[in-house]
Amino acid sequence: MWQPVFMINGFLISILGFAMLFPAGVDIVVDNQNWSPFLSSALVALFIGMSLFLANRGEINKITLQQGYLLTLASWLSAMLLGALPFMVTGVVDRFSDALFEATSGLSTTGATIFADVESLPKSVLLWRSILNCLGGVGIVIFAAAMLPFLGIGGMHMFQRENSDNNEKFMPKFSYIAKRIMFVYILLTVLSILALYAVGMNWFDAVNHAMASIATGGLSTKNSSIGYFNSLNVELVVMAAMILGSLPMTFYVMLIQRKDISSYVLSQIKAFFKILFCYILLMSLYLTFKGIYDFGSALRYSSFNIISIVTSTGFASTDYMKWGSWVGAFFVLFALTGGCTGSTSGSIKIFRWQVVWAYIKRSLVVATEPNRIMPVKIGRDNIDYTIVSSVFLFFIVFLLSILILTCFVAVGGYDLEISLSAVVACITNSGPGIGNLIGPAGNYSSLSDYAKYVLSFAMLLGRLEVLTVLALFTKSFWNQN
Repeated sequence: MWQPVFMINGFLISILGFAMLFPAGVDIVVDNQNWSPFLSSALVALFIGMSLFLANRGEINKITLQQGYLLTLASWLSAMLLGALPFMVTGVVDRFSDALFEATSGLSTTGATIFADVESLPKSVLLWRSILNCLGGVGIVIFAAAMLPFLGIGGMHMFQRENSDNNEKFMPKFSYIAKRIMFVYILLTVLSILALYAVGMNWFDAVNHAMASIATGGLSTKNSSIGYFNSLNVELVVMAAMILGSLPMTFYVMLIQRKDISSYVLSQIKAFFKILFCYILLMSLYLTFKGIYDFGSALRYSSFNIISIVTSTGFASTDYMKWGSWVGAFFVLFALTGGCTGSTSGSIKIFRWQVVWAYIKRSLVVATEPNRIMPVKIGRDNIDYTIVSSVFLFFIVFLLSILILTCFVAVGGYDLEISLSAVVACITNSGPGIGNLIGPAGNYSSLSDYAKYVLSFAMLLGRLEVLTVLALFTKSFWNQN
């Protein structure tokens, strides 16, 4: 049972170790002394990864459901722990809780940070945070495309049709999906780097912000995030990159291969843009009506910050908590929306909201016409009731997780606003919470070690779609043959 889990996990750890060489190279170029800690961290990760890979190397013709769950959780936990190593070795943090929180935030593409002054960090550390965003972004998409259809937890069944081939072996199918997604992901990132450089960023900031934007990760090199640049052109490019990262990666693959776009995908994308349009328009009108901005400025700031939170990126161009006390509640709603399924975005995601809305519409019609046979439809497709039930199960477990984790954080001595907003921000992978402490102008540095561990778990839970993690805590899982 464990052979494919250890083998693939070893390969992924080796990739993480190899990625650590890039910050080491940056330090060598800028004559910084941090290259040695990054090099030693890389050697540790490469040693562990290659040892696991070589000791368990062999052909994998099939992977079971149980192995899929184990591989998913083991690879993310390993990446979190080893990803925290450079933060400790370089000395930028003193406590393991801080290092783990920052690494988890990066890999889960949450964008929350424990650094009060990121501009004082070495360039190698800033680059490592962005690399974690980049690796986490592509990792979750490949996980979604290759694993979630087999795990059957709702919303990803389209991948079985769009990425199927005639080979029933697991590794060839995984490779088929991963190569195409990797190509699209790298292409979008490179285009974003060039666009950000063209509108005025230096190469270093362009590389970091492009990786964080496409990954919808939100870790910036500036204390004021995107607000530091105070540039409409920069904001437009970053908004475009965040949206591109929030669309299904298979959408781009189908465009490149000139295939017909699935109605599943098209209906998601249409719904995503409609929701964004409504959110932005209503917020812009409110800000204009209250006299906070003129309509042009209201549209600018509403667009950027709402897109950032809905896509679960976490960048900020201004402190939107100054717009009014009620705004925090709406930004919680924005955070719970999410991008499209099969994207780098986190949270609940549009497809699940579509299923819920379609089921509610069907129920209302059937309530008045009980003899009418009406399927649950999204676009031109009928939705199987197994998908409907899995989506509703996800909603229940997701909301229960928020409630329970909020209680855990509150036990640490924090009020309801901080506890709830921190948990929602972390489990939806959107980053900023509500209020001055952890809001868009704040950070998570003042939270206790206990709270950081709870929130790190929340980030992992949200990134892996909740049920993937919780399934391992059931007795029936370990009773399987």
